[in-house]
Amino acid sequence: MTAKIRPSKGAPYARILGVGGYRPTRVVPNEVILEHIDSSDEWIRSRSGIASRHWAGPDETVAEMSLEAAGKAIADAGISASDIDAVVVATVSHFMQTPAVATEIAHRIGAGKPAAFDVSAGCAGFTYGLTLAKSMVVDGSAGHVLVIGVERLSDLTDKEDRATAFLFGDGAGAVVVGPSQVPAIGPAVWGSEGDKAETIKQTVPWDLYRDARPDEIRFPAITQEGQAVFRWAVYEMAKVAQEALDAAGITADQLDAFIPHQANMRIIDSMIKALKLPDHVAVARDIETTGNTSAASIPLAMERLLATGAAKSGDTALVIGFGAGLVYAATVVTLP
Repeated sequence: MTAKIRPSKGAPYARILGVGGYRPTRVVPNEVILEHIDSSDEWIRSRSGIASRHWAGPDETVAEMSLEAAGKAIADAGISASDIDAVVVATVSHFMQTPAVATEIAHRIGAGKPAAFDVSAGCAGFTYGLTLAKSMVVDGSAGHVLVIGVERLSDLTDKEDRATAFLFGDGAGAVVVGPSQVPAIGPAVWGSEGDKAETIKQTVPWDLYRDARPDEIRFPAITQEGQAVFRWAVYEMAKVAQEALDAAGITADQLDAFIPHQANMRIIDSMIKALKLPDHVAVARDIETTGNTSAASIPLAMERLLATGAAKSGDTALVIGFGAGLVYAATVVTLP
């Protein structure tokens, strides 16, 4: 007996239809960070470009922040939650190993019974999710896909580590990806360099922390080899970004916006120079007041560019995420 195959929902292309973001209510300036490390506001700003970040309160969980961002993205897309056929959540800070937080979000937004799963790809997680969503819409397995990048990195920050204590923030950003009659999400240029995995990692695995006495091992946190990561991002990610432009068939002067992962202001400035971006290109610099929010950084930065009018609907933007793994993903999109 032959199984019945449902007619495909596939579209010629896919696009971002809406975007939403959520930043926790607590704003944490550098002065608070300096209570735990021997440094200065000037040093933090010069090294990273960060003046403040948002840290989540007890009730601002990964799920709750995601729901806030998702609701805004769905409304911005002009659809209802029942139209969502898949939910993809990029995060490294949801501490429940299973089930995926995507399943809780799908249920609580009232999406029915969509496909739902989490993606662990560090700071490239959102761009990975965006690429997966595009494929689902085009191949017909989903009509609309909700992609969320969310982090509570304050839970994984060693506040006494001078190298990382000032870097990380919390928040959630979301987009809805749906059908399009014209190209609006370009080919993905993505990959990994696992030989460099030690440069950004969790200090100890959960099982080692479980089996040790509290006085033997500190709670797991994110650590990184700052100089090695900086060199890799500056020299290698500019090449990946250029490959994404080439794959989309455009040049840097045809861009309207550049939305890189908000890792470090100096990295952003170096990539601008390497790509020879003209002055008219709006550049996301959300890191100054949001910090590094890993998987949430690109959608949060996208939302802010649009909300402030620095970029507008229909603009062509280059997005690139890169981080722990080391993994990366870049693509060119039309802004919602």
